[in-house]
Amino acid sequence: MYKIIVTGCAGFIGSHLSETLLKKGYKVIGIDNFDPFYDPAIKRSNLENFIEHENFEFFENDLTSEGSTFLIFEKGADLVVHLAGKAGVRPSIEDPQSYIEDNITATRVVLSAMQKSNIKKMAFASSSSVYGNNPNTPWSENLNVDNPISPYAFSKKSCELLNHTWHHLYDLDIINMRFFTVYGPRQRPDLAIHKFIKMMFEDTPLTLFGDGTTSRDYTYISDTVSGIIGAISYLLNHDKVFETVNLGNNHPISLSDLVNKIAKATQTQPTIERLPMQPGDVNITFANIDKAGKMFGYKPEVTLEDGLKSFVDWFKKVLISKA
Repeated sequence: MYKIIVTGCAGFIGSHLSETLLKKGYKVIGIDNFDPFYDPAIKRSNLENFIEHENFEFFENDLTSEGSTFLIFEKGADLVVHLAGKAGVRPSIEDPQSYIEDNITATRVVLSAMQKSNIKKMAFASSSSVYGNNPNTPWSENLNVDNPISPYAFSKKSCELLNHTWHHLYDLDIINMRFFTVYGPRQRPDLAIHKFIKMMFEDTPLTLFGDGTTSRDYTYISDTVSGIIGAISYLLNHDKVFETVNLGNNHPISLSDLVNKIAKATQTQPTIERLPMQPGDVNITFANIDKAGKMFGYKPEVTLEDGLKSFVDWFKKVLISKA
């Protein structure tokens, strides 16, 4: 039975991944620091379905703390899925130093802990933000990503470079997974789909930045998790690995179309207020997913319409019913 360390296990993606790994028979060591970027109570509730599982061991820990992180990693594992980190483009412009610490420094500590504990394999959560405003869509992994336009993007690109350095120096096998706007039940409350659904149900005007033509490659949580599981399987069965893969949906949709589809899913008629584009925002995200498909059979299955329906059903059941 493989043992996996999942950092950020109480977050949106981390909790779904941990739950899936446990169902598949893996042992999971989960680490989270309940960062107050959004309400820690939400993250604690994310753990409720599996915190008592016999194959799950949890540690509340800040990964920038070298001593405590090393002690956890000394328990041993076959692989690390490093999801923990500070997310968000706009907040990174307000507080870039925290992104350097919680993303870059934390990743360096994780790599050093792996090196010291002889854990050789890692799947790392990177981001589509590293592509900046590259006009060459769909984005393939061989594009130059030397032009980030936010501190968040810069921090993720820096982590990918750190990973390559530790791969080169210490023979660590690593896959950088570039996520593309993941959504679904438990999504962070600050992200567009969650925020729009909440505002529509509350009959609050939607604040949209730009003219509505900006597009995102929205990826449903179960598809992202299947991609992570694929990367884990690939790493466990291959050596001398350093790869970067896109885990997107390959179907970007404009902001205006997204709002219309959410309105249909919620059966509401939103009021819209428009504001200028925000610094750091990109015009489009669009994943070429051929490489992940060839490497480990990655193939998104959930349409945006079906994903929104599932999200709305969860929202009404969990959040509205508790209100």
